[in-house]
Amino acid sequence: MSVEQTIANLLEKINSNPHGIEGMTAVYHFQLSGADGGTYQVKIENSRATYTKEATEEAGCTLELSDENFIKLVHGKLNPTTAFMMGKLKIKGAMGLSLTLQTILQTYQS
Repeated sequence: MSVEQTIANLLEKINSNPHGIEGMTAVYHFQLSGADGGTYQVKIENSRATYTKEATEEAGCTLELSDENFIKLVHGKLNPTTAFMMGKLKIKGAMGLSLTLQTILQTYQS
């Protein structure tokens, strides 16, 4: 599964049942390395999540990791704390938003 498919599937779950993002406003950037790399932006606003394959707004939190590790993270197969401690995941910006993202991912994992 590609990064874009992974994000699209996640956002479909979030938008069909937005209880996990209600009242939240945030912009995340995922700077990914690898074959499916690039910068992906996810914006959460008005109980809706959208994404673009470029950074169009300033992020409150930026996560840097490989495309493979991103897919594992979204599917719950990569512990974000362990990945951070091992240098597989770098976080810039608001650490609180990264913790909120972890909660969102856990809420919508398949």
